[in-house]
Amino acid sequence: MSVITAVILGAVQGITEFLPVSSSGHLVLLQKIFGITEPVLFFDIMVHVGTLAAVFAVLKRDIWDILRRIIQPLTGYLVTGTLPAVIAALVFRDYIEKAFASGAFLGFAFLITSAMLALSELACRNNAAADAGNPGTAVPADGKTAMKWSDALVIGIFQAAAIVPGISRSGATLSGSLFRKLDRNFAARFSFLLSIPAIVGALVLQLKDMAGGAAGGEAAGIGAAPLIAGTLTAAVVGFFSIRLMLKIIRERSLIIFAIYTAALGVLALIDTFGTHLFL
Repeated sequence: MSVITAVILGAVQGITEFLPVSSSGHLVLLQKIFGITEPVLFFDIMVHVGTLAAVFAVLKRDIWDILRRIIQPLTGYLVTGTLPAVIAALVFRDYIEKAFASGAFLGFAFLITSAMLALSELACRNNAAADAGNPGTAVPADGKTAMKWSDALVIGIFQAAAIVPGISRSGATLSGSLFRKLDRNFAARFSFLLSIPAIVGALVLQLKDMAGGAAGGEAAGIGAAPLIAGTLTAAVVGFFSIRLMLKIIRERSLIIFAIYTAALGVLALIDTFGTHLFL
């Protein structure tokens, strides 16, 4: 892998990790387009580390509030929201790696992301209209006091589905939050906070491979310079992507992302079953 390719992949990771369009799906698609043949799971993990650094940089106050008072409802919600993805990753790890390698399911997964975003935005608008007619049901401004354990579990189940490349993690968690009538701003911040244990969990799953030398072999095959370049690019681009997404979720609709992922899904399916240019 060249440094330029790594920078492109890192930039795409930084953008798509936090916009609801599936970073894993875009990485798989670009790896196919660029014809990358080296094992790339370790590279994928490292660019996720870059976006993890971006989360810490943007949400440092939220993270510091949690660290200062670990025993609080928000901590429990984050644990509850993480457990379904942990279970899914442990049970379906082999299938996930095959999905990353083949990209065969990519088109369908992008369409699933599109459907989640469109339906959750529609549900949010319907809920807003209903609340306007009954102000007593409006969600509190911070969203936290309105959240329940069942909400965190539902959001976690949505996140678990996003272990499949092409299903957006941020899109899934945002959709789950909107379906549960949570405040949009809080939904975005909760989604980004949930990315921390998700990324750390992916790193933990690699410990066994690292001990056996597999991850080291992957790193050697890719090269130190591309790994560093991709990781740093993902961190810088991810920082600005989080800030952009926080603004979008407060002021804009998610429909534009639903349209984008739908178009991408259709193109991926055409290539999978027709042209076979990349998939």
